[in-house]
Amino acid sequence: MSHARHETVRLTEQVSCAGCAAKLSPIDLKDVLSVLSGPRPKGVLVGPETWDDAGVFRISPTRALVQTVDFFTPMVNDPFEFGRIAATNALSDVYAMGGTPLTALSIVCYPESGDMDVLREILRGGAETLKRARVALMGGHSVRDKEMKFGFAVTGEVHPKRIVSNAGARSGDLLVLTKPLGVGILATALKQRLLSEDSIRAMTEQMATLNRAAGEAMQAVGVSAATDVTGFGLLGHALNVARASRKTIRIWSATVPVLPGVVAFAERDIVPGGLITNAAYVAPHVVFDNGVSEALRKVFVDPQT
Repeated sequence: MSHARHETVRLTEQVSCAGCAAKLSPIDLKDVLSVLSGPRPKGVLVGPETWDDAGVFRISPTRALVQTVDFFTPMVNDPFEFGRIAATNALSDVYAMGGTPLTALSIVCYPESGDMDVLREILRGGAETLKRARVALMGGHSVRDKEMKFGFAVTGEVHPKRIVSNAGARSGDLLVLTKPLGVGILATALKQRLLSEDSIRAMTEQMATLNRAAGEAMQAVGVSAATDVTGFGLLGHALNVARASRKTIRIWSATVPVLPGVVAFAERDIVPGGLITNAAYVAPHVVFDNGVSEALRKVFVDPQT
C-alpha cells in the first residue's frame, strides 16, 4: 500500500480528538475513580490511589508485575506511524515505573466499513515497535467502533525494591524532562492542515521514540520519583507527583524544552480540547509568575503523547 494512499485517508480527520487529548477530563475521572478506594489487597505495591503510571503487584520477594493499558485515537495521518506511536506510548508507563516490559495484548476499535489495508498498517507499526522493544505480542481484542482507536495492555516486571513511583519525590530534587513539550498542539495544527512536513516528521519521531533509554538512565542514577507526562500535560502529571509525594514543585518556565512552532500555535489558540480541561484541573493548585506568557501556560497543560 503506497504512502500516497495513506495520506489520502488522513486518519486525524476521522476522529474528534487526537491521541492522548482524547482522554476523559481529569476532573470527571477524579470523582468517578473514588469508588476504587478501599483496603489495598495483599501483594499490591502500587495501586490506583496515587494516579501513578501503572499498577505493581508483588509475585515473589524479588519480582513484581507492572501492569498498564493505553489506547487512543490517531494523532498522525500515516497508519504505520500511528501504530508505532500507540505501542511506544503504552510501553512508556512500564519504563516510568522503573520496569521492563515483557508482554502485550493489542486493543483495536475500528469502523466496520473501514479500510482493512489501513488497519493492517496500524497493526504492523505496533508490532514493529514491540519487536524493537523485545516485547512479546500475546494476542488482543477488537470491536466495531465509529472512531478508530488502537493501543496495548502491557505487562512488565520490576524488582520490588527498584520501583520508581510518583510518590517518592524529596525536598531538593531537581526535575528532569526527557522530551520537549507540544505534540498535542502540533497534532491539532496537523488536523487543521497547518503543519509543515518537517514539523510532522519531528513530532512523529519524538512520539515514536521509546523511553527505554530514559528508563535505564533513571535506574542507573537512582531517581526518587518519576512519571510519564501524557494526557494531563506537564502540570497535570506534576500535580499528581506533588500530591502523592506531599511536596510542592517549582518549575522555571524558561528552562522547559518546547518543540519548534508550538508557542506560535498556542498564541493563535490552535490547541486541543483536552488542554482546556487540563487547565481547569490544575488551576486551583498552580500559581504562575506574572512573567509566564499565556501561550506558555497553555503549553504546560498540553496533552502529550
